[in-house]
Amino acid sequence: MSFIKSIKKTGTKINLYKLNKDVLEKQIHGTTLFSNAMNICFIDLETTGLNKEEDKIIEIALKTVKIDKAEGNIISFDDKYESFQDPGIEIEEKISLITGITDSMVTGHEINWEKVNEIVNNTDIMIAHNARFDRAFLDRNMPLSKDKVWACSVSDIDWLHRGFAKSSLELLSTWHGFYYESHRAMNDVDALIHLLTHPSYKENKPVTELINNSQIPYYEVIASNSPYETKDILRSHNYRWNGENKYWWKRVNKDEIDKERSWLTDKVYNGYFMGIVEEVLIQDKYKK
Repeated sequence: MSFIKSIKKTGTKINLYKLNKDVLEKQIHGTTLFSNAMNICFIDLETTGLNKEEDKIIEIALKTVKIDKAEGNIISFDDKYESFQDPGIEIEEKISLITGITDSMVTGHEINWEKVNEIVNNTDIMIAHNARFDRAFLDRNMPLSKDKVWACSVSDIDWLHRGFAKSSLELLSTWHGFYYESHRAMNDVDALIHLLTHPSYKENKPVTELINNSQIPYYEVIASNSPYETKDILRSHNYRWNGENKYWWKRVNKDEIDKERSWLTDKVYNGYFMGIVEEVLIQDKYKK
C-alpha cells in the first residue's frame, strides 16, 4: 500500500479527510491562457448490472470543468447534471447494496437527455473511470457520444509508475488522503475530479497525463488463429479474450508494435506472424 508523501499522520495513524464541496472549490485557480483551457466532462453511471447490451442506467452524473491543460489546475466548474432513471425493471438486491439505490428512489424518474446532450456538445473530452463501461451505455442512449473523444482514468494514466499498484477509485482516493461515499454517481464524479487534479501534485498532475494520452491513437494487436495451448501464455502477457469474436488481443502504443509482433512470432506462431495490428483513432477509443 502506497500513500502520497504529503498525507497527514498522527503517530502511526493515517488521517483521511472527507471530500466535500468546499474541498473542491478551494482548488479553483481562476484564469489562464485561453489556448491552455480545455473543457472536460467527468461522467459516472450507475446501472442495473455489467451487461453493456442489456442492462440499464439507473443514475447519471456529469460535471464540466475547465482545466488548464498545461498545469492541470481547475479554472472553473461550468455545468453539472444528475438524475435517476427508472429502468422499468426491478433493481436487484446486490445492486442496491453496492449503490444504495432502490426501486423507490428511481420510480418515475427520467434522464433529461436534451440537457445531457447540451453538456456533452460543449465538451472537448469525456472522462470516466473505466471509460469502456460508461461509454458503452452512453453511446446506446445518445448518438453524439459516439463522436466524442473519451479518455479513461484507469488506462490513460500509468498509476503503477506513480507508485500505486491498484487503480480502483476508492483505493486511489484513500492513498491520496481522502474518502467519500462511493458508488453514487455525482460522488464518484467529484472524487475523480479531485483525484486527477490533486493539490499534492505540483507538476505532472494525473489529469495532464490523461489529456496528453487522450490525443494519441493506440493499436490493438490481435492474436488471431492462435493455438489453443497458447492461451495461458497469452493471458500471462496481458492479452484479453474477446468472447464475441473469439480471439486474444492487447492494446499497445505505436512504439511497442514491433516488439509485440516479435513476441507473438516467437512465442505463439512458431516463427511466422499470423496476427493483426489495427489502429484505433482517438475518437474510437473505448468504444464497444
